[in-house]
Amino acid sequence: MQPSEQPAIPDAQAAAIGIDQSAGDFSYDIKYDYDAGNGLTENTVRYISAVKKEAPWILDFRLNALKTFLAKPLPTHWATRDLENIDFEKIRYYLAQGQKPKRTWDEVPEDIKKTFERLGIPEQERKYLAGVEAQFDSEAAYSNVKEIVAKQGVIFMNSTEALREHPEIFRKWFGKVIPTSDNKFSALNSAVFSGGSFIYVPPGVKVAQPLQAYFRINAENFGQFERTLIICDEGSEVTYMEGCTAPKFSTATLHSAVVELVALKGAKIQYITVQNWASNVYNLVTKRGLAQEDAEIKWIDCNIGSRLTMKYPGVVLKGRRARGEVISIALANDGQHQDTGAKMIHAADETTSTIVSKSISVGQGRATYRGQVYIPKHLKGCKNNTECDALLINTNSRTDTYPAITVRGDKHATQHEASVSKVSEEMIFYMQQRGLTEAQAMSLAVNGFINDLANQFPMEYSVELKRLIELEMEGSVG
Repeated sequence: MQPSEQPAIPDAQAAAIGIDQSAGDFSYDIKYDYDAGNGLTENTVRYISAVKKEAPWILDFRLNALKTFLAKPLPTHWATRDLENIDFEKIRYYLAQGQKPKRTWDEVPEDIKKTFERLGIPEQERKYLAGVEAQFDSEAAYSNVKEIVAKQGVIFMNSTEALREHPEIFRKWFGKVIPTSDNKFSALNSAVFSGGSFIYVPPGVKVAQPLQAYFRINAENFGQFERTLIICDEGSEVTYMEGCTAPKFSTATLHSAVVELVALKGAKIQYITVQNWASNVYNLVTKRGLAQEDAEIKWIDCNIGSRLTMKYPGVVLKGRRARGEVISIALANDGQHQDTGAKMIHAADETTSTIVSKSISVGQGRATYRGQVYIPKHLKGCKNNTECDALLINTNSRTDTYPAITVRGDKHATQHEASVSKVSEEMIFYMQQRGLTEAQAMSLAVNGFINDLANQFPMEYSVELKRLIELEMEGSVG
């Protein structure tokens, strides 16, 4: 079966930038064994729960979440016009070819295997990963954790399996960091969630190699609603990486995930995202971590593609000396709005938070930083540093910064820095005189702008990020 593809850029240009434009832009005609149909009703929710053979408490959780979703209006204070274009009655909320992920690559259905092989899975696993999960539409198609990590007691599986096999761990924190009622889209996820990753790291275990999940949307008019929960017990450490792609369709595609991180005393979690959604995807996710005493949670977030992204990873600094950090890179091209930022809630003495945001606006793209930092009056010795830098590529591109920093009391240290700059014609001219094309010169300027942050990504992700930016510049000039 041959995939349907969009036209790629000319071979010569593709060779020059070292990446195929259509790397993620293909889809296969899949015959799904499970299909909840279009539209969202109580029957949709009951179908999903029945197919998964879930415990009664999970169905109750879903049905209550559906009521919350229907009762909540769309957010009205930003991005309203874009959100009104989502037709929830046309979305397909559950599609799966099978219920159980395969443990060996040879067992994966051929069309799904072709999809992930084209995207570099499982080559990355063989190179440097401790475990991989690959989700195709609503369910994980492949899930594998290396034996040496499993022997340490590390649990890494999709959330559907984890709810069945480890309810005593999962249920304790499920929905506790991000309540169903947090916002309309967290309620939507709670009603129809499927897939996503579950990780539990036992006390004192430091996972030496990253764990990775890859989320792939294949179907048209589809909504992907993975639910991820990562728990690091006392003194443990883990790095988790996720990649996301979808083909281009003329109709809207919805991605609305919920990610909850729990770092117990002295634990460290690093969560890395590189998304390259197609320009028809609405990427509306809720991500938040809870850091106990001496714990550390670090989000590294890269957003390229999508029609609209609304994403604000956050950390609730619950224990004394807890640390939270968000490093964010967003690139908005024509017809795209990257509304990204971070939330830091200080809830204990001597807690520290850092936010570093860099955005690039190309053509008529719009990048928005939206942040929240809150330090209450009764705390002592809290620190926050927020940096927001924006780069404008064209005269029609737009950037906005909406920092909300609330500090009560006089025993804290906070600082905020923001800058907006434009790529100068003189610099581009100078580089062109030395043999670079305009697109190559733009790419060099943008990669220089984000270089200090990109270096914090693992090597392969850093290379991929820079190539994606080269690709975006190739299509934006000339």
